[in-house]
Amino acid sequence: MLITFEGIDGSGKSTQARLLHAHAEEHGWRPLLVREPGGTDLSERVRTILLDPEAHIDPRAELLLFAAARAQLVHEVIRPALSEGRLVIADRFYDSTTAYQGGGRGIAEASWLRSFHQFVTSNLRPRRTYLVDVPLMVAAERRGSTERDRMEGAGDEFFEHVRATYLRLADAEAGRIVRLDGTRPPEVLHTDIVRDVERLLAEASVGTGTAASG
Repeated sequence: MLITFEGIDGSGKSTQARLLHAHAEEHGWRPLLVREPGGTDLSERVRTILLDPEAHIDPRAELLLFAAARAQLVHEVIRPALSEGRLVIADRFYDSTTAYQGGGRGIAEASWLRSFHQFVTSNLRPRRTYLVDVPLMVAAERRGSTERDRMEGAGDEFFEHVRATYLRLADAEAGRIVRLDGTRPPEVLHTDIVRDVERLLAEASVGTGTAASG
């Protein structure tokens, strides 16, 4: 089963992904935690390029670099893990591209991106996506004034578009995407997420005979 976490930088999504991974390990769910971009040698090299604050990258090149890193991660890590019946937890997946490059950069329509994602991932779709949503001001305060990477330094208007796109996605795909109030205490969000994942695993167990497959 593939579980993904989404949200603007500073939302707390990475914290929730790590908390779920730790809980899953404790309970024998055979989890694998991956991040985007990253997770393979090639994908980590692409990550270095994409997040370099000194890099000047055309938005179209940015879109394709993220897609290349994702394609490699799916092929080399995610699909093999799923075939072994493992629970894969991804800190970002293709919804990030729709929100950041589609919404933030404004370089592609959502309908085109849906087909593009299918091609890049060979039709892999998350079973559940948790959108950890916070106001821009909260996210900015959490990021602080420390040195920012290229994406984090994109500016408020950019992140306004990113967040708005995420919210539209959550409305359009309510069966897959669960919107969470990221201003709530992390432990409260974690409890809600664990309960939902337990239900999904129970459903998968009934349908396939193994709780971590799908």
